[in-house]
Amino acid sequence: MGFSSYEIERTDGLGRAVTLRGRVIGPEDGRQIVMIASLGRPGGDFDEVAIALADAGYRVTLPEPRGIGGSEGPMEKLTLHDLAEDVAAVIEQVAKAPVVLIGHAFGNRLARTTAADRPELVSHVGLLACGGLIEMPEKAREALIGCFDESLSPEEHIECVRYGFFAKGNDPEVWRGGWYPQVMRMQSSAVRRTPVEDWWEAGGQPILVVQALEDTIALPANAHDLKERLGERATLVELPNAGHAMLPEQPGRIVSVIRSYIEETGT
Repeated sequence: MGFSSYEIERTDGLGRAVTLRGRVIGPEDGRQIVMIASLGRPGGDFDEVAIALADAGYRVTLPEPRGIGGSEGPMEKLTLHDLAEDVAAVIEQVAKAPVVLIGHAFGNRLARTTAADRPELVSHVGLLACGGLIEMPEKAREALIGCFDESLSPEEHIECVRYGFFAKGNDPEVWRGGWYPQVMRMQSSAVRRTPVEDWWEAGGQPILVVQALEDTIALPANAHDLKERLGERATLVELPNAGHAMLPEQPGRIVSVIRSYIEETGT
């Protein structure tokens, strides 16, 4: 079973053209999952997880953000609401709503915004490496910024990737590439231009929180805080031997967690 590609043409609220591209895998009648990638990263980060879910009978859509993989549109002065309109268009035209909407790192903010703005399109929200109100340490912030710094030597760059994204002993080489500075700047600006209260509650939908125990960027305290605030609406699962990257570190465990959550909640 392989990926198929899609392309959507739409106009935004100001009448500007937006092209959205991405890939889909899995049986057409499978339970619909849409996955949103991390800050400045491509949908391909989910490939291993998506293939395993497709093999289990789910249909997985991997959108590319503006600036990656042929997705194009205005990149300046956007909010998370603008980017959520992109996700909503993909759900409406490619997936069959309501979907399980899963976001990794930055993607968790966009997933929550989409669920808040268009709750009829989202049955459940999955948050992998979710940030929150507890700020990352300065060294982790410097490593995150360094991952997008094209002036660094290859050795300096991979050290930023290792420290910021991978648990001790895990190989960061799998994420040596795939860093898009322009996309990072667009997405970071959209976060700053959007009030936290606009997206924090995720439209009141049930939430799965998957927290890596060695995450130096989205600290475990954030996941615990979110669970405490949301109570029974949130399900928290912790992953040992994983950092902020999580997906290349523990793909099998992540697939198992997602499948168990969907099956147990009857989504």
